[in-house]
Amino acid sequence: MSIIQASFLSDCLNRKVHFSAILPVDSFYPNASALPYKTVYLLHGYTGSCDGWFAKYPLRNFSMMNNLAIIMPNAENHFYVDDMQRGDMHGELIGQELVDFTRNVFPLSTAREDTIIGGISMGGSGALRNGLKCSDIFGHIISISPAIVTENIADPGYKSSTPTLTRGFFESVFGDLNGITGSNLDIYWLSQELKRSGVEFPSIYIACGANDRLIYETRRFHAHLNELGIVHDFDEAPGTHDELFFEPHLMRGFDRLDLDRLPVMQNPFWVDSAVGDGNTYHQSNAVL
Repeated sequence: MSIIQASFLSDCLNRKVHFSAILPVDSFYPNASALPYKTVYLLHGYTGSCDGWFAKYPLRNFSMMNNLAIIMPNAENHFYVDDMQRGDMHGELIGQELVDFTRNVFPLSTAREDTIIGGISMGGSGALRNGLKCSDIFGHIISISPAIVTENIADPGYKSSTPTLTRGFFESVFGDLNGITGSNLDIYWLSQELKRSGVEFPSIYIACGANDRLIYETRRFHAHLNELGIVHDFDEAPGTHDELFFEPHLMRGFDRLDLDRLPVMQNPFWVDSAVGDGNTYHQSNAVL
């Protein structure tokens, strides 16, 4: 397995951008030499970074056990959308430039069905937005506790429970808040347009805790997908907006996918006490 810290000069942001990558090279997976790798682009939440994944999630083992490359970009708290006024194209970076760069540098599959976008909170909404917008690239979307804020922030009386998420902050990210609806910043509009086009949808998994402050917006988007007849999986389970909910549901999202999982191996040293006189070791069909 290789853990890589990398940067490159981005045309989308006109500066260096940073990302971390995990590649399952030299793993004990029996087909590890079979390239190219299936890949997930994993988006962090607000105030997070590409390095934060290593402290909270067992991604190293997950990469090896599933022969999966994991790419984790930095997002600068910009909700993975394009800032047209400043020319900071964070959405274009995630949806196209980073994919192109990593495919050129690493042995990654270019197949849509092998390319996944996922994220948590701000990254969960970023995965939905960019996964729908770039549905020709991403075959799967995993959205955990998504911060679907665009339906509320245009309200002059909107107040977030996070003090730094002010109206001015959202205007610096999304531009004119009254112009979000019906634009490519609007996941409701994106899903409607994709449905109208007749293009195949990515597979979609969404999960949110029943006690999460974001559950109401998540339920509403789930209902919207149902109204459009878009097949997707939605988990509303006990929990709030923390890692105790994030990690198991992120892994549940991966469990839905056809990954190259390490096969279950027999344990040749298993002692079957029900066989023999108790003094003889027997190999059984038990597994590790």
